[in-house]
Parts: sequence; structure tokens; C-alpha cells
Amino acid sequence: SRNYCVTTQFSFQENEIKLLTAEIERLKNLGCLGVSPSLEGLRDENAKLKYRLNFLKKSLQEERSKSTKSMININSCLQDIFGAAIQAAYPDLENPPLVVTPSQQPKFGDYQCNSAMGISQILLKTREQKVIPREIAEKIAKNIPANECIEKVEIAGPGFINVHLRKDFVSKQLSSLLINGVQPPAIGKRKKVVVDFSSPNIAKEMHVGHLRSTIIGESMCRLFEFVGYDVLRLNHLGDWGTQFGMLIAHLQDKFPDYLTVSPPIGDLQAFYKESKQRFDTEEEFKKRAYQCVVLLQSKNPDFIKAWNLICDVSRREFQKIYNCLDITIIERGESFYHEMMKDIVKEFEDKGFVQVDDGRKVVFVPGFPVPLTIVKSDGGYTYDTSDLAALKHRLCEEKGDILIYVVDSGQSVHLQTVFAAGQMIGWYDPKVTRVAHAAFGVVLGEDKKKFKTRSGDTVRLIDLLEEGLKRAMDKLKDKERDKVLTPEELKAAQTSVAFGCIKYADLSHNRLNDYVFSFDKMLDDRGNTAAYLLYAFTRIRAIARLANIDEQMLRKAAREEVLVLDHEKEWKLGKCILRFPEILQKILEDLLLHTLCDYLYELATTFTEFYDSCYCVEKDRQTGQIVKVNMWRLLLCEATATVMAKGFDILGIKPVQRM
Repeated sequence: SRNYCVTTQFSFQENEIKLLTAEIERLKNLGCLGVSPSLEGLRDENAKLKYRLNFLKKSLQEERSKSTKSMININSCLQDIFGAAIQAAYPDLENPPLVVTPSQQPKFGDYQCNSAMGISQILLKTREQKVIPREIAEKIAKNIPANECIEKVEIAGPGFINVHLRKDFVSKQLSSLLINGVQPPAIGKRKKVVVDFSSPNIAKEMHVGHLRSTIIGESMCRLFEFVGYDVLRLNHLGDWGTQFGMLIAHLQDKFPDYLTVSPPIGDLQAFYKESKQRFDTEEEFKKRAYQCVVLLQSKNPDFIKAWNLICDVSRREFQKIYNCLDITIIERGESFYHEMMKDIVKEFEDKGFVQVDDGRKVVFVPGFPVPLTIVKSDGGYTYDTSDLAALKHRLCEEKGDILIYVVDSGQSVHLQTVFAAGQMIGWYDPKVTRVAHAAFGVVLGEDKKKFKTRSGDTVRLIDLLEEGLKRAMDKLKDKERDKVLTPEELKAAQTSVAFGCIKYADLSHNRLNDYVFSFDKMLDDRGNTAAYLLYAFTRIRAIARLANIDEQMLRKAAREEVLVLDHEKEWKLGKCILRFPEILQKILEDLLLHTLCDYLYELATTFTEFYDSCYCVEKDRQTGQIVKVNMWRLLLCEATATVMAKGFDILGIKPVQRM
């Protein structure tokens, strides 16, 4: 088992030989094993099997020694156990359903295996065998291999298998977390991930529409990095194209000495609007703008300098926002791929995929009604060409195993067409390489319409962030925090709340849906908000501090204390803490970060239930003096805070020690 919960009971049956052989191959493919031993010299089947078992056991021990610090994904562990049980109970059943979920109520145990109903339907359809699910559940339960995590199972209702975890197993995992810190779950071979996010346009200010891509993309990168992947964060800037002709022409007129004196372009947005107005109304200017594009694309040094000057003004403005939101990203705009586009067109032509339509060179992709235009009628390239060039570079040069495009839902058809074209021409196999569009909805105002200013303009992102800072400070002063915090602590709390709330409000919604932007809701310290979670975190961190227990004492206790989980609220909290790896595993699969937000809120509320029911520090009611410290409960506090801190880190939220 990849989570080392199953202790194999070796009996020489054919299905077990198949399972073990498959497991050896799986581990080899994951890069966990070396070359499988040769069995040619072993004619006796039992000898072969013993050899395989010893080899597998040794290899698993070696792999286990590498991964002892990894947090166990209990759900995956149980899936392995029940997968083995189902295979033993029904060895001839191909791809049986494997459904293991956390139980919703304590009376139904800690987890449930709900596979029996699905197997019953398969047996009826494929073999015309009518077997009631409860009988199937009983047969599965009888075949559960020896393991270290299940205390007992019970059959309930029509065929649910209720699973009760062993308390010593949960306690041991919590101790491991406290000693080793929050470690990523074991996920196999290290992969290269390329994430395309943010991607504003040069000469245009970042607006509220860029907020979602920037926040979601950053958080995805943090998650992939945490689990040990090699992540390339790319900013696919709109830094090339015909608009630069009019910008350069306007620059030449307004700042004729731009080659020797750096032009004082204060407001690039206004500069862009001026050049666009001239482009639309002055025919002579329009002609000159087109000439400038030609000279820029031919790499004329003066025009390259003008282009760089304009790009630098935008970069400085973008960086202010990235600094506020703590975003790390590498610029690789459309211009980076310009020299590759000619080869892209030739490759599609050589393979017979190009058709000429009204002077344009187009590529029809099966299943998509609108073709990709890779060369315009005037000979210029398009967004389709640059996106194809970017896709190929990320696959063939960067050797990406996973490509994620964090782009709004409106681009879905375009991106799916580009991805399909990449498959069609043979750049990648979707069974081997994952290329995904992490789409997201739009930001709405409280009137449920697209978020705009009162004058109807798009909201500038920098204005939004400054408004967030102002409102966060107002909120802190309303709570009279300015009277108890130092100026430095107050400033740290302000930025933590302001930017944390803006990020969390976005990430806590399913990215596929539109969401309503409301400062009042996001700054509310009740409910599933960053304000509530940040306050809960500082409160948890303060418990040990107020009991005069420092970090060194907690570390010592983590190694020596057994975490007692006798109270129902201790048990509930302990299990909730250990669900963190399975939450991360789910997000790695579906890229829906609101699952992490929901989990952190559940963890915080579960902690509150625990804290209200279980004394961590007992005091004399008359004097207020500490009379007893329940160290195992303080360790549960520490484990909760440690997981919350890692969750915040993945979401890009910076908690503070005092708020």
C-alpha cells in the first residue's frame, strides 16, 4: 500500500500474484523501485512468489524510509484497504467502484465505504446475479486485510460499511505532525508544473478582472510547490501587437527626445487613451502607427527602446500590486514567442492541417466549429499563433507534465481549441500530460452586475487594494485594537486583514461561479471569512502563551506526551486536523481551492467546540492563578494552529500573532 497501512497476509493465490506484480510495476513507474529482479532462474512458482514478496517488502521498506515524514492521507489509506478487500472478495470484477468518504455523523463511525450498492448493480447488469448490497458489504468486511488504522467496521442500513478508526493510530499521526511539522502527503514522482496566470496587458492598468487570475494562480502555485513539484509561474503579458504601433507613434510626437531623456509618462492609461483616440480619428497617424509596428517587428533598435520604455512603465505599476498581494511570477509575454511563430505555421502546413480562407491561414480542429487563425490576410500573426507557440514551448522546451491556464471562463472555447490542436499535431498525449483550463467567473458588484465604479468605469485594482487597507483600519479602530496594539502591530494587522480578506473572499467561492464583491461581508468577523479565521488563529496561538508555555516546552511535550482523545470533542478535532492531506489531494485533482477554505472554517469551528468543552488550562476561580495545564490539549491547540498556518500559506494569507 502506498500509505503503508496494509500488512499483507501472504497466501499463495493467483489473484494475489497479479496484485503484487501490478504493485511492483506501479512502484517502478512511480520511480520508487529499481529494475525488477529477474525470475528466469526460479522455476518453482512458490519460489518465484516468495522472491517477489521479499523484493516488494524490501522496496516498500526503502520507500517508506524516504517518506516517514509525509502526512498520511487517511482516506487514501482506507481506499487501499477496501480496494484490497473488494479484490479479494470479488477477484474477477474489473474496476469495481471504490467509494470511501468521511462520515457525516459520529453514530456512523469515522468513515464509510459505500461500494456495496455499486457492486450490486454491476453484478446484476453484467452477470444477472441479484445479490443484496448488505451481503456484499459483509463479504467485503470479512476480507479486510490486517492494518494499523481500523478499530472495527459495522454494516449499517442497506449495505454501508461504517469504519471506526483506532485512537492510538490517530494519536500517533497527530504526534508525528507535531514533531515533523505539516508535511505534504506522498504523491509519487516529482512533476514539472507550468502555471499561466495574472497576464495583464501592457499600457493598460490592472483592473478588478485581473484580481481572480492573480489570486487563484498564486494559490495554485503555492499548493503545487508545497507537495514538492517543480513549479514555473508564468505571466503571459499582452506585450506585443498592433497597439504598440500607435503607442510608439504617440510617444515620438509627445516626447521626441525619448531616446536620450526618459519620458515622464505618469499615467499610462491616459497615454493609451490619447493614442487610441488619435488612431481612430487621424488617418495619417494611423498609417504611421502601422509603419511603427513593422519597424518594431523587424527589431529596429530605436523602436525596441520605445517599446521597452512603455513596457517598463507598466511593469512598475504591476509590481506595486504584486508586492501588495505577495505574488511571485516570471514575465514571459507574447513577445517571447514571436520568433517561434513562423516555425509553428510551417509545422501545421507541413502536416497538412492548414487551409486558406479569404487570404487567412486557418486550422480546423475536429469537434470545434471555429477554426484557429494562425496567419492573418495581411501576413501578421494572431493570439491563436502566440498561444500555440506558448503551448508547444511549455510542453517541448519546458517539459511540463502539468500545464494550468488560470484564465476567465470566456476564453474556454478558445483554449480548448488550442489544446486540441496541440494534441492533433502530436505535441502531447492527454493520458500522459495534463493540460487544463482553470476557468473562473466574473467579479460582480452588490447590484449583481459587473463590478464597476459609480461612473461606470472598470475598477482599478490599485484603488481596490487601497480601499481595502482603509476599511481594514476602520474596522480595527472600531474594535479599539489601536488602544492595545503597538503601531507596528496595528499596521501588520491592517495589511493582514485587508489583503487576506480580499484573497479569501475570492478563494472561498467556487472559482467556476461569479461572485459578489462586498467589503462589508469580507471584513465581517463572523462566518466563513478571513477576518474570522485570522482572529481564531491568533486566539489559538495565544492559549499556550498565556499559560506561560513556550515553543521549546511544546516541542518537548510533543515527543513525550501521548495525545489522549477520550473526550468526543478531542476525538472530533483530532480527526479533523488529519483530514488536511486528503483535502489537498482533492484540490490537486480538481483545482477548486474553495475546498481548502471550507476545511479551514470547519477546523476553526471544530476547535471552538473543543475549546468550549475541554479545559486546556485550569485556573483558580478566586485568584485566577493557573492550577493545572492539560498538556495534551495544548498540543491539540498547537496542531490546529500549525495546520491553519499552512492552509493560510497556501492561500497566500499572512496571519499575525496579535490582532
